[in-house]
Amino acid sequence: MHRSNHDETDRAITRGSDFLQLDPADAPPGGLADWLARRLRDAIADGRLPVGSRLPPTRTLAADLRVSRGVVTDAYQRLTDEGHITGRGRAGTVVVAAPLTPPAAQPPPGGPPPAAPFHGPPGADAFDALRTAPTRIDLTPGVPDLSAFPRAAWQRAERTVLRDLPASGLGYGDPRGTPALRAAVAGWLARNRGIRADPAAIVITAGTAQALGLIARVLTAAGIGTVAVEDPGSLGARQHLAHGGIATPPIPVDADGARVDRLRATAAPAVLLTPAHQFPTGAVLSGHRRRDLLDWAAAGGLIIEDDYDAEHRYDRPPVPALRSLLTDRVFYAGSVSKLLAPALRTGWLLPPPAHLDAVIAEKRFADLGNAALPQLVLAELITTGALERALRPLRRRHRHRRDTMIDAIRAHLPGATVHGAAAGLHLTITLPASRHRIDDTALAAAALRQGVKAQPLSWHTQRPGPPGLVLGYAAATPTATPTATPTAITDGIATLGRTLKTLT
Repeated sequence: MHRSNHDETDRAITRGSDFLQLDPADAPPGGLADWLARRLRDAIADGRLPVGSRLPPTRTLAADLRVSRGVVTDAYQRLTDEGHITGRGRAGTVVVAAPLTPPAAQPPPGGPPPAAPFHGPPGADAFDALRTAPTRIDLTPGVPDLSAFPRAAWQRAERTVLRDLPASGLGYGDPRGTPALRAAVAGWLARNRGIRADPAAIVITAGTAQALGLIARVLTAAGIGTVAVEDPGSLGARQHLAHGGIATPPIPVDADGARVDRLRATAAPAVLLTPAHQFPTGAVLSGHRRRDLLDWAAAGGLIIEDDYDAEHRYDRPPVPALRSLLTDRVFYAGSVSKLLAPALRTGWLLPPPAHLDAVIAEKRFADLGNAALPQLVLAELITTGALERALRPLRRRHRHRRDTMIDAIRAHLPGATVHGAAAGLHLTITLPASRHRIDDTALAAAALRQGVKAQPLSWHTQRPGPPGLVLGYAAATPTATPTATPTAITDGIATLGRTLKTLT
């Protein structure tokens, strides 16, 4: 039986290997082994096959290339004789030689490397640059004690999820998130934040950052291009709104929280607030300010409530979420970044009912929904009580570290005023009036040169104000252990004190 021309064409099309995109049609006549050895040698030299890489079995590669196995064996033997590869039995054939010529330096994906964190006003990459700067003690805010992540509980929950998950659960799901996590979050918010929410009205997001991006797009589509923000207030939140094309006029913050009278004066149709624990000052929105704010919202204003670390409080009673008081005018955003770890990239957004469908549509076209498996594992942690059990000792540890930092500030930064000690994972300090001429960015830069990271308060302000620092105490250092961290906190604050003296 004769093969058709169509059959021969199919053979030509399928001849080749995904491995290094090898195509024997490129080889000169009679030189297949030479060609293959050269292609492998080039890949080792330019770094595509770094030391430790495993080559395909000779039988497999020969079948892909539609050549005799002897061609591949011959090529492999040549590289073995040259010392580039070696056979390791069941481990296969492995590259053992460094590249002959180092690959040309390539810029990281997304453009040039981040600039130094304190050279000029903070740009979009300021936090990236600060995170990657080498240091011995990290006092930047926004991270819980990552060494306390409940790894064993997470593994148990993961095994349970994988055991019980039907095959259909591995397909595409609801862009709002898995029903299991939305139900678990609804229960969590009811117990801990006083919010009664229908799971169908909750959208699972990739953290509060994505929530702000979704909100910005929804508001822009609705003709809203301005969102007032607290001042001081989160630089990161302001950057996310600005990236979405939203203007962010500042409203002052005092001991009672954001000033609603100044909010009215901006004529902004919406406002972003951190009412339970204002970032970075730690102020709680007072009762009379809440009433005034709710009156403003009832008259047509929209509130974006960033409830970023309300679960961490030490010396004051709980404060109900604004969303629990006015459902129709509040976008409520929360996440597990301060509860467990930012790396989970999991948060939730409760839009006002009138904006729910628009938020779901934006989430659908953003990513079709968060990855389902981590959602299901988190739902298991919440519903079994494992998350709450993990938080109890964590709160005690955070309180101890906070107290250690306050004592160190008193000893090494006399005259500095501490703000926000009653809750959260950070303290803000402002320097006394006699030191108002100090540039807090210069102070943070000098401290970084001494191996201590801190954020200057001026990063989080739009209007002139006293210099200061925002200091995280929960993690303290990337390699911290529960016993070493308090010492690292004290050492870090002492370094800041010495650095300040050199600048005054």
